[in-house]
Amino acid sequence: MLKKLSILIFVIGFTLSGIAQSQKFQLSSHILDISRGMPAEGVLIKLEKQNGHEQWTFISEHKTNKEGRIQNFLPYGGTQNKGIFKLTYFIEPYFKSLKQKSFYPFIEVVFEIKDDQHYHVPITLSPYGYATYRGN
Repeated sequence: MLKKLSILIFVIGFTLSGIAQSQKFQLSSHILDISRGMPAEGVLIKLEKQNGHEQWTFISEHKTNKEGRIQNFLPYGGTQNKGIFKLTYFIEPYFKSLKQKSFYPFIEVVFEIKDDQHYHVPITLSPYGYATYRGN
């Protein structure tokens, strides 16, 4: 009986971890430091949504991984994913960690999600400039 219970607990745990890993997200971002030709690791990015009063509501924040990516903003589902959003890239600590001066303490990118498609908002970055676009 104990062996069957252990197997059942293992199967349930394995199933739940598979469900958690397969969750899909509607928004991602990526930072490429073009001054170094490398991804920008460890940059904090904050996501906010504009409410009806033109105020910003905090949604979440994450740090970029070794590939300079955050792939888990906005889980799919519901109408709350439509609207005007802002990603704030806090880049000053990143450049300080490289012992490099920079012009921008942070970068704000405002965009609108109008449908259920995936939105990828990357930036290319250097100490004195940046560019952004809608990727895929």
